[in-house]
Amino acid sequence: MSSSARSALPIVAVLAFDQISAFHLAVPCAVFGEAQAGAPAFDVRVCAAEPGPLRSTAGFGLGLDHGLELLRRAAIVIVPSWRDPQEAVPAPLLRALQAAHRRGALIVGLCLGAYVLAEAGLLDGRRATTHWAYAQDFAQRYPQIEVEADVLYIEEDEGQVLTSAGTAAGIDACLHLLRRRCGSQVANSVARRLVVQPHRQGGQAQYIEQALPQRSRDSKLAVLLDEVRATLEQSHSLDSLAARASMSRRSFSRHFRQLTGGTVGEWLLHERLRLSQSLLEGSQHSVERVAALAGFGSAASLRLHFQRAFAVSPTAWRRSFQAF
Repeated sequence: MSSSARSALPIVAVLAFDQISAFHLAVPCAVFGEAQAGAPAFDVRVCAAEPGPLRSTAGFGLGLDHGLELLRRAAIVIVPSWRDPQEAVPAPLLRALQAAHRRGALIVGLCLGAYVLAEAGLLDGRRATTHWAYAQDFAQRYPQIEVEADVLYIEEDEGQVLTSAGTAAGIDACLHLLRRRCGSQVANSVARRLVVQPHRQGGQAQYIEQALPQRSRDSKLAVLLDEVRATLEQSHSLDSLAARASMSRRSFSRHFRQLTGGTVGEWLLHERLRLSQSLLEGSQHSVERVAALAGFGSAASLRLHFQRAFAVSPTAWRRSFQAF
């Protein structure tokens, strides 16, 4: 691509700092970089958040061509994490983020990057999230911020500030931004190339320090859940699933929570909402038919649960995310 063509693309500035996690740095670069298939969509650049030589936690050095001056031109500014929540954020970085936000750039704090946005005052009076292990500390340090520790990402300030939960949730947040900017078809294509779900249902609560199931019975339970996913249009309940697993209600519930992090009812609702999203985006079925195929029974039930989960109607979701 010519330099003139590249200069016309919106800049995604990814901030790097000394001792940054290679994974955290790679997530936004991979998601927005993968959007280059066909016609390039973004000019992705990594810039130094501080002066001096920078090294990753893996030990390799980072040779960067840009510093904080790039934030003056960036359409999206991403803080992919932060090395230590107890460490003061450099004042030049805070001023650069504040200035970028004032001129309308989208500011993103992935994982512990939410601390940097909080220090810049960009989350005051708003909702935010961060890695579940730091959510309590975050809430105590920033009482002016409404912390939601059980979600994968939160978009606030009329879509100009976004925070995500820990580590892999950064992928979810970046795919969400890609979907909003470029449409469902591009986001879904990138997700397929990265071999991840286009949008995961549920929140980070399901990942909070719980032992992985060890018994062979739980592998059988996983197979059962795959069968249920394939027949969501049918009626399923705790009793029916426990009977199919030849287990008591109590034993099944315990093993189910170990495997999924929630109850049968919660899991069924999540899976049915996920399927309804997919059907709304990828089919021409009516809302009534989508409700039946996803197991909601009626369009009214689908609309109720969809509105509660996503704050939009199924029809509005289809208009926003259906592939062109």
